[in-house]
Amino acid sequence: MKKAIVTLVSFLIFGAVFSQNIDIQLLKHINLNRNVSLDPSMRFLSNTTTEICIGLPVAMTAYSFIKKDSLNFRKSAVICATVVTSAAVTYILKHAINRERPFVTYSSLDPAISVSSASFPSGHTSNSFSLATSLSLAYPKWYVIAPSYLWASSVAYSRMHLGVHYPSDLLGGIVIGAGSAFLNYKLNKLLANRKLAQKIF
Repeated sequence: MKKAIVTLVSFLIFGAVFSQNIDIQLLKHINLNRNVSLDPSMRFLSNTTTEICIGLPVAMTAYSFIKKDSLNFRKSAVICATVVTSAAVTYILKHAINRERPFVTYSSLDPAISVSSASFPSGHTSNSFSLATSLSLAYPKWYVIAPSYLWASSVAYSRMHLGVHYPSDLLGGIVIGAGSAFLNYKLNKLLANRKLAQKIF
């Protein structure tokens, strides 16, 4: 039993060190070998996250309300709820885990922007993927899904290009964002089915 515990602990420590090594090596490769002429574009792309994640759902909700389109109003409300859920979970985890930014731990990195909040998970990534996933679930058409995920993936990549997030920060953001979207989508379907059942019976 004691031997098994020692083996397990050793395996977990080795796994953590190994994964951390891959994490920083991949970030260094992207950040230190980047095309610096793309920095302004990457900063712009990264900065679109808040405006799009707030502006688009609010605009959709307002438009469907004005048009008295109850179906799209409900879809828009779910998208809004998804973005809020993702942002709240990200905020809580950032403060609970309090992981230092990679450029603080590794001075060899070359950050192209200044940030002071905790590193894990990536808020830009979680927000962009929450929006992309919720839009894709609400409107499952290729012309919605493709540009949504292209934008979200580009935002995530920009955070490594700029040197402010580990790849694992992005992975955490993707899981939180997509997870928030699926959770809200399933909850909305459950409530809708319950209301339908009440009308029937």
